[in-house]
Amino acid sequence: MNQPSSTIAASSLELRLEGISKRFGNVVALERSDLTVEPGVLLSLLGPSGCGKTTTLRIIAGFEAPDTGRVLIDGNDVSLLPPNKRGLGMVFQNYSLFPHMTVGENIAFGLKMAKADAAHIRTRVGEMLELVELPGFEDRFPHQLSGGQQQRIALARSLVTRPSVLLLDEPLGALDKNLRENMQFELRRIQHTLGTTTILVTHDQEEALTLSDRVVVMNHGKILQVGTPNEVYEYPRTRFVSEFLGTSNLFEGTLGPGANGTRELAVRHGEMTTVLRVSDSAGVADGPAMVAVRPEKVSLSEERPERSNVLEGEVYGHVFRGSYHAYEITMAGRRDPLFVYNQARSRSGEQVFQPGQRVHLSWDATDSILLTSD
Repeated sequence: MNQPSSTIAASSLELRLEGISKRFGNVVALERSDLTVEPGVLLSLLGPSGCGKTTTLRIIAGFEAPDTGRVLIDGNDVSLLPPNKRGLGMVFQNYSLFPHMTVGENIAFGLKMAKADAAHIRTRVGEMLELVELPGFEDRFPHQLSGGQQQRIALARSLVTRPSVLLLDEPLGALDKNLRENMQFELRRIQHTLGTTTILVTHDQEEALTLSDRVVVMNHGKILQVGTPNEVYEYPRTRFVSEFLGTSNLFEGTLGPGANGTRELAVRHGEMTTVLRVSDSAGVADGPAMVAVRPEKVSLSEERPERSNVLEGEVYGHVFRGSYHAYEITMAGRRDPLFVYNQARSRSGEQVFQPGQRVHLSWDATDSILLTSD
């Protein structure tokens, strides 16, 4: 990780939400929620439209007043302060650059409003252009920049005043796929360099996993899970989190004790019962339960392997996605198909399974995710 430069480093403060909630008429936009963002952390609010993530961001920014609760920055209650008094920086999806101003004037805007002297403004503008790797662009106008360059200038403008917290509202949503992926690395580099506490709102799962130190998964105004990208992807607690963060193969059955540190899930497939082995999960009682398995954790083979879990099925569909082969597998007695993603390993000589071919699907007990709630 890059160390912050002493000349451009922003303050890094804790943000805390205590019991905040919000209703719009009869609609509950955000149920009573608590959240702590440690200093210097980039945290994503992730979820579908209407999940409450934008409402949460607007409450932090001061654009909406919470019905209950408090917003604290560095332990200070800012709930009643207007947006311009909270020491925040913000970048929107459409960048909101002033078209009649040059790049330098756009970046300097916040400092001019704060009545900073001209020498300080020149120094800070230069530092910001170096930070976003656009030195020498100060005399250009926004229409002369590419989408990625405009995004960098919007970020520089939001950081020039050394905000205590940076808020990003779908900042990469207007970019095409390749540019968006490049800007993800740039945004992470800049955030690491400055160490600014940052809140990112996104509906893009890949973006949240790529950029974040911590991810908050939301739905219907509730915080469902908070964790590192690895935790929320590898150990989702609910069916919604499991499916929203990527494709999952789901198995419903009856959970019971097993052997050698595992539990057993008895799953009915038509007239047959299959026993799946799952790593033991403290706090999950015996009885009705659900297990999720990621497609990339499942292997395909013609011969039956020696593994914890083995099922038999038939290849229904196959597509090549560049870095991996995606298979759709049907199984007798099961309504929903199973999905398997096998890494593409070589340009030639690789076994590719064809539609209609009988195969064995297998995975380890440690790759079975026991969901702890609905």
